[in-house]
Amino acid sequence: MSDPKLDTASETVSFGYEEVAPAEKTRRVGEVFRSVAKRYDVMNDLMSAGMHRVWKDDFVRLVNPRAGETILDMAGGTGDIAFRLAASGASVTVADINAAMLEVGMERAAKRGLTSLNWREQNAEVLDFADGSFDGYTIAFGIRNVTDIPAALAEAHRVLRYGGRFFCLEFSTTTWPGFGDIYDVYSEQLVPRIGELVAKDGDSYRYLIESIRRFPKMPEFAAMIRAAGFGQVKYRPILGGAVAIHSGWKL
Repeated sequence: MSDPKLDTASETVSFGYEEVAPAEKTRRVGEVFRSVAKRYDVMNDLMSAGMHRVWKDDFVRLVNPRAGETILDMAGGTGDIAFRLAASGASVTVADINAAMLEVGMERAAKRGLTSLNWREQNAEVLDFADGSFDGYTIAFGIRNVTDIPAALAEAHRVLRYGGRFFCLEFSTTTWPGFGDIYDVYSEQLVPRIGELVAKDGDSYRYLIESIRRFPKMPEFAAMIRAAGFGQVKYRPILGGAVAIHSGWKL
């Protein structure tokens, strides 16, 4: 019979195309985002050819934030989603595991004169918030970097009130014939090179592209959301699924 301790020690998770121990992934993802924090908008522009701004606008329209609601924007350190949510009058808490990302977001908020946002350093897998604290939970381009995705989804479900909604914007796998080949060439060959030139950090950009390739396809991720307890789970592909908006409700 195998030793349970050895079995636990041998468990690995993906860090791009590598398999590493869970703690190692958490550490290395932290290093990636500390490295790119100051150039996060540039990073997203490179990875999406500037389209991330349109996707985020569409995402927030689907979330449909309303005045008086409480919304947790997880992995939202630089504030891109939170700024859009807060424009509705909703009370928004911005949470991120990475302090460097939060610092960038707070600086950006100060320049905009936004003082209503609540900034919290939080691990998506083990949140400090009480059960049923929020009406909405959003996470944009962050879930694939979480070490234990099922744990993060379970925590999202826990901190939502009954009737609360979960929305996730994430890169995925396109189903459009031909477009996928073009996108692969652009992302895997050009983005790391541009990242090296612009941000002097090709390795971080390479990891971020690899993390997209390893992320579950849309139906598989939807099944994970259902397994966390959400109902009415849906996904909306963009560019054939190169990006997708996933949603679910705590019923």
